[in-house]
Amino acid sequence: MKNFNEMGVKIPEILLPKNLDVETWSVVACDQYTQDRDYWKNVEKAAAGKASTLNIILPEVYLNDSDKSARIKKIRENMKTYIEDGIFEDAQEEFIYVERTTAYGRVRHGLVCAIDLESYEWKPFSKALIRATEATIVERIPPRMEIRKGAPLESPHIMLLVNDPEHTLVEATGEKVKTSSPLYSGKLMQNSGSIEGWKVAGEENLEYVRKSLENLAEKNTASDGSVFLFAVGDGNHSLATAKAVWDEYKKEHPEDKESRVRYALVEIVNIYDTGLTFEPIHRVIFNTNAEELISQMEKELGGKRKELSSAEELEKSVKNSKADFGFVYLKNGKQTYTLLSTEITDLAVSRLQPALDSYLKQISESKAPEIDYIHGAQEIFRLGAKENATGILLPPVAKDSFFATINGRGPLPRKSFSMGEADEKRFYLECRKLF
Repeated sequence: MKNFNEMGVKIPEILLPKNLDVETWSVVACDQYTQDRDYWKNVEKAAAGKASTLNIILPEVYLNDSDKSARIKKIRENMKTYIEDGIFEDAQEEFIYVERTTAYGRVRHGLVCAIDLESYEWKPFSKALIRATEATIVERIPPRMEIRKGAPLESPHIMLLVNDPEHTLVEATGEKVKTSSPLYSGKLMQNSGSIEGWKVAGEENLEYVRKSLENLAEKNTASDGSVFLFAVGDGNHSLATAKAVWDEYKKEHPEDKESRVRYALVEIVNIYDTGLTFEPIHRVIFNTNAEELISQMEKELGGKRKELSSAEELEKSVKNSKADFGFVYLKNGKQTYTLLSTEITDLAVSRLQPALDSYLKQISESKAPEIDYIHGAQEIFRLGAKENATGILLPPVAKDSFFATINGRGPLPRKSFSMGEADEKRFYLECRKLF
């Protein structure tokens, strides 16, 4: 059987705890609830006295605290203790098929594997197999490198998207392996739903995964011969950090070409997964003239504008489109609803944000405008009732143009989309030895 190298994938050696208690072992991604210390205090209470991934991660709510160095030191000690005390079963060479049921009743399907960091690039207009979906903020990488460099273990919250409208990879693999008992099953803490995972091993199952990846690679090959197989859905800065740590390591150890550090553990999710929701992140502009702003967007984006009579009508119109924008603002003391319908064929946000940036730069000297990024339409209508504020509703994220837009335009602008709610993000569970 061929290996998976040409697809940038590796079968990892997975570590799972003995007598796994999912509810106390598994915690949500470290980059969630970054303004909510109470959430993380409740996680600490739930995991108190138990083996937990909480003890081997640094929640980013604490990233700027004065005791960060002590926390990182303790994380390393905990990782070492977990390995030396034998809390893990023997490492198994396998993929893991995952079904995650969220608190909203949605079921998301995933395939846990390792990816080759030589096949990943976050820089714009890369032709790598694995590419970033949103702009990477370079300044966020060094603090995260402090955590990964020299760490004995890794556990992933990274989710990669695959462009598979026929559901041939993740979901079909699940159908094959669910005939056996799951490796783990249980509720997730803080009322975040539940999770189950099945072993994917054996020649027949692995060969099926390999052929599925090979077929998807062929279907996602561009005219120049480049293949865009995976897009980073969540955890882009974590993956960029893993890449930076590997790049540094290989300079220092050029002879160690197959170090574990070369790989990163991830979960692959089909962008067409019925349990995967893509929510647009809306915008609100403060300290600007709404009419001027809308006129500029009309000029930059094309299309036609139309005044609508209610918030409900505006929200419905935007939700039912791929390239229409809704503007909410006060005009003569009355909330006003303007629809801008365009002919944009790329993802709408990829055209809107550069236009906004250009407009804000033009007027910044005199008016000091501000932009904020908002989840939920109702919050846009609330903010659009304030003086000198303009709320902008974005249409749903079109899955069918997602990969094409990134391939043609590079990574999307910052704050382009959200994959579900905070408690639907990936929870740490599987581990792998690193250093």
